[in-house]
Amino acid sequence: MDTTAGRLGLWTLALDVQPAMRVRELAAEIEEFGFGALWIGEEFGRNALTQAGILLGATNGLVIGTGIANIFFRDPIAMAAAERSLAEAYPGRFILGLGGHRVDDRPLTYLGHRVPSAGRAVTTMGAYLDAMDAVPLQSPPPAVPSRRVLGALGPKMLSLAAARTSGALPYLVPVAHTEDTRTRLGPDALLAVEQAVVLDPNPDVARDLARAHVGTYLAGGGAHVKDMLRFGYTNDELSGTPASRVVDALVAGGGRKALDAIAERVQAHFDAGADHVCLQVLTAQPATAPIAEWRELAKLNTLPRRTT
Repeated sequence: MDTTAGRLGLWTLALDVQPAMRVRELAAEIEEFGFGALWIGEEFGRNALTQAGILLGATNGLVIGTGIANIFFRDPIAMAAAERSLAEAYPGRFILGLGGHRVDDRPLTYLGHRVPSAGRAVTTMGAYLDAMDAVPLQSPPPAVPSRRVLGALGPKMLSLAAARTSGALPYLVPVAHTEDTRTRLGPDALLAVEQAVVLDPNPDVARDLARAHVGTYLAGGGAHVKDMLRFGYTNDELSGTPASRVVDALVAGGGRKALDAIAERVQAHFDAGADHVCLQVLTAQPATAPIAEWRELAKLNTLPRRTT
């Protein structure tokens, strides 16, 4: 069981649109709140590895994880070099989360390892890891070995995570997925689970935010739909406007007792085998850092870790 990231963390994209000075201030506040880790996504804002460096430099002990760094945004040599540099500069404080969506058809090749940009995701990720491992880095090795996790959902990607990395960072999953993932990863791998939450006291507003968020990921089918089908949800519930049962399984909180509902969901993930849960706050202004909500969620840092 890996507990270096603490029991609770935050997951956010909101920092991408903040000035660098504000990013540093927010990182320091998040650390003061008592969260063990801060996970940053990657779309078309800041480079996730560069942003990780800013955040690590602005904090003293906070673990920073990429959730995830897109393998199609950079060559394997660039990814490997950045990973090693951050791991060496900040011992034990950086976790490289890998995953990604294709943005074009360029193949990635390094030292004879061709990483296809088309085909099965597991094959592509395995080839990318091979290419990273083949890079003859000359920078100083980290005192604490670097950690990699995969943004894995399906059984095959989870098996790859178990075989080739420190663990997995599943995104937008029900508690049943956490239980299944722990079984597949084994007892010692890091299982960090992203959990979307809403703290708006108005239940109608909260439900609209949650449904819009879930609908974005389920639209057009794909990995999240396939994953939910594995756990007993139906195509009718997942297509079009997501059914309330689906929304409730994937987003916690909302209403006057939002924090209590979030606490129950987090504990359920711990009981199902999670080492760490990172909370993503949904608001009507996603470009604004939800500092008040983060402060409220910090009250959950007293929840116990799993003991079995």
